[in-house]
Amino acid sequence: MRTSNSREHVLGLHSAQLVVYNNPARFRVLVAGRRFGKTQLALIEMFIAAQKKGATVWYIAPSYRQAKAIVWNRLKKITRPYWAKLPTETDLTIHLTFGSTISLRGADRPDSIRGNGLDFAVLDEFASMHAEVWTEVIRPALSDRKGRALFIGTPKGRNHFFDLYEYAKSKVDPDWAAFQFTTAQGGIVDLAEIQSAAKQLDSQTFLQEYEAQFTGVGQTRVYYPFNRDTHVKPIAFDPMRPLAWTLDFNVNPMSMLLIQRVEDMVHVLDEIVLKNSNTTEACKAFLDWLSPEHKRIPAYQRPLPLRIYGDASGHADHTSASATDWTLIRHFFSHYKGQIELSFHVNNVNPLVRDRVNCVNSRLESYLGDIRVAIHPRCTELMRDLEKVVWKIEPNGRTGTEIDKSDPMRTHLSDALGYYLAQEFPLRPPAGPNSSGRVV
Repeated sequence: MRTSNSREHVLGLHSAQLVVYNNPARFRVLVAGRRFGKTQLALIEMFIAAQKKGATVWYIAPSYRQAKAIVWNRLKKITRPYWAKLPTETDLTIHLTFGSTISLRGADRPDSIRGNGLDFAVLDEFASMHAEVWTEVIRPALSDRKGRALFIGTPKGRNHFFDLYEYAKSKVDPDWAAFQFTTAQGGIVDLAEIQSAAKQLDSQTFLQEYEAQFTGVGQTRVYYPFNRDTHVKPIAFDPMRPLAWTLDFNVNPMSMLLIQRVEDMVHVLDEIVLKNSNTTEACKAFLDWLSPEHKRIPAYQRPLPLRIYGDASGHADHTSASATDWTLIRHFFSHYKGQIELSFHVNNVNPLVRDRVNCVNSRLESYLGDIRVAIHPRCTELMRDLEKVVWKIEPNGRTGTEIDKSDPMRTHLSDALGYYLAQEFPLRPPAGPNSSGRVV
């Protein structure tokens, strides 16, 4: 229930947020693009719900850590004038002068979200939670107090969040209401930035993240924009440009790609796949690839600028040796000074799988139709990867969020391509210490 003294907080909402706020339905489902202002709406809704004497209000994120990172400091700032005592940092709970509490919870800790009567609950990024969090935990907790709930999030395929949105939108139950807004409708992100994202992102990602559309129905191919007719071309090595060597450190097969960047285009020149191999053998195979007798590339000016990319797990010590993969590579090529000039471009940790996949797909074809990858016809295993790598199918038959690695020959070359593209064309800027992208 809204109280009269909450008017000053409501004034901070933009018109699209107010459409959701003013709807009286008990259960509301808001599907919106990134930076629409979902979290700000949730904060104000929680604070107003907590003005009811003795109310219990929860904010639930996919994980406890996410809940704290997303709203804790902002929630404390909004509620500070009404604290009954200092917030409980260990339990992420704020006690207010109304005799009410606002608590943060994580769906990854089921025991922490059971057995409580609730007056209001926000479920943020519900698509990333198990559906049972609502049906078996939160919905029963709202029953004795006839509590209300607000679901907020960006689509993540057509999963249980999609089902809930469709149910709410159908209007078969007057307790439910559904809302769908794009990033642009939020008015927070300017149109130039959205247009830039449309050029950078692949179509499925842009429609999902900025247009708030539930894409990907029946889509199991990970690298769905790839098409041999579009991307496979007889490209040639340019001796005036650096060569990139990107590796996936898998013993069987050890997988590598040879790449050149030509302005905004990526030319995948060749692939090297070694069975039952190791890092030293990979280095020898690369030298063999350079050999003039194979005539893979024309004569080049020495030293050859070689930019190295790959799997961050190469930083980890081998079980059978004290050196890391990257140290082994550095040591191997120390014997070829004057012939090869190395530079390493590897983060301390790998990008998230989804981020890496999105980098690849956005270069294969952006939302605006820009194609910025060309692959030589001899890269047959890479082509098979781009055509055959799929997402895992969950027990309920829906497309999952993890890549299916059941075929030992698949995923390695597409991973190697992803490491390169995520480093050269990151969709998210690096953050935090040691994020320079170079092994030093």
